[in-house]
Amino acid sequence: MNKGDALKIYRILDKEYPGVTTELTYRKPYELLFATILSAQCTDVRVNLVTKELFKKYRSVSDFAEVGRPSLERAVRSTGFFRNKAANIIGSARMIEKEFSGEVPRTMAELLRLPGVARKTANIVLFHGFGITQGIAVDTHVKRISSRLGLTENTSPEKIEKDLMSIFKKENWGNLTNIFIAHGRKVCRARKPLCGSCPVRELCLFQKSR
Repeated sequence: MNKGDALKIYRILDKEYPGVTTELTYRKPYELLFATILSAQCTDVRVNLVTKELFKKYRSVSDFAEVGRPSLERAVRSTGFFRNKAANIIGSARMIEKEFSGEVPRTMAELLRLPGVARKTANIVLFHGFGITQGIAVDTHVKRISSRLGLTENTSPEKIEKDLMSIFKKENWGNLTNIFIAHGRKVCRARKPLCGSCPVRELCLFQKSR
């Protein structure tokens, strides 16, 4: 797909989903970090139900660094993969306390050192937590839509991110994730996409191939 068509897609979807942002509930960067870790293979709705109580009980990075793993596992069990998630949250909290003076780091390189943090999570934390644009968070929705639209032929999140970064302006990277996720949930669904009501169907490779 040429950049002209890609820009049209962005403009149409940005207008379709004005002001869309992450659905994760948080007040502080560390809460966003831990909520994003919990969101792997889990809905934002479920994560928000869990963190509503979790962030009342544990009110600081220090609290999470000191919590016993069995207790945290029980608290996050319903998000799935709870053992790994609990271990990663505790490990991240301890590293933040020890190496970053209790503050969530603000660079990609430093965030990637935290347990359980890959580029998707780091991009979300940087953009929504600090207003810093370093890349594009590629989740399942972004991956699916990018492929269907013909924006990438790659399957790995890292390569898809590079493809998208080469097409879209940096100032749009953070919002691109938001509007693709919104579009993926409402229209471009995994199993039964609503192509008939898609505002970018005329530019969509998937629609043209059907």
